[in-house]
Amino acid sequence: MADSDTPKQNLRERVRIIIHEADTPAGKAFDVALIVAILGSVAVVMMLTVPSLDSWHDSLYTVEWGFTILFTLEYALRLWSVNAPAKYARSYFGVIDLVAILPTYISAIFPGANYLLVVRALRVLRIFRILKLIEYVRGARTMMRALRASFAKIMVFLLAIVILATIIGAVMYLVEGQPGTKFESIPQSIYWAIVTLTTVGYGDITPATPLGQFLAAVVMIMGYSIIAVPTGIVSAEMVKADGPDAPNTRACPNCGVEDHRTNAVHCHACGETLHAGDV
Repeated sequence: MADSDTPKQNLRERVRIIIHEADTPAGKAFDVALIVAILGSVAVVMMLTVPSLDSWHDSLYTVEWGFTILFTLEYALRLWSVNAPAKYARSYFGVIDLVAILPTYISAIFPGANYLLVVRALRVLRIFRILKLIEYVRGARTMMRALRASFAKIMVFLLAIVILATIIGAVMYLVEGQPGTKFESIPQSIYWAIVTLTTVGYGDITPATPLGQFLAAVVMIMGYSIIAVPTGIVSAEMVKADGPDAPNTRACPNCGVEDHRTNAVHCHACGETLHAGDV
């Protein structure tokens, strides 16, 4: 039985190296071809929305189905070539790979869902692996880890902003809420407070009384100081997350998950021993 399994295991390992690694000529060629196909499919989705190309709609839709079938086979091979497919399916690229093919199948039930296929553009991030732009990959992953670490603080900050905008909106309604004005309700006034507090300032609603204008000026100045808060939170976490042993692009031979530190011996997702010399 072991002898009969050897060719299959060898084939799976060859497929794994080609699909999951970008350090071999075959792996690099595969990733380049994949990125070309991704860009082509995104272009097709965009052309489907161009009115002047309505006469080509059926042909473009057929081409899109061809891309979807191609990406479905590629996704299946990615799962088949690793020993722990569930781990890869839950990884960042595993989720993106799945999301990149689902809209076309969903569109068979809910027409129009295929336009969400532009999310395939996220898969082009693999180009950093192909070109060995490790610093860019590390930078992106450092930012992602910092955002995850900052999530609780940012949520508390956003909740405080919502409460503040509600209070400011209610006060502005008391000041400006006269018949015939655009501050006709507290929700409308809260909308104004959010637009002003975030320094967007559409100008569709403006206070007319001196007191209302004074309050608006205070909210505008407050908005500038508030914008700096989430930036500081994320920046502090990025300093903690970055370091000399920041994660690189090597993939686990067992589950295909990436994001391992330079000195890592075992996969952080499944615990499998990483290949010595992988970078």
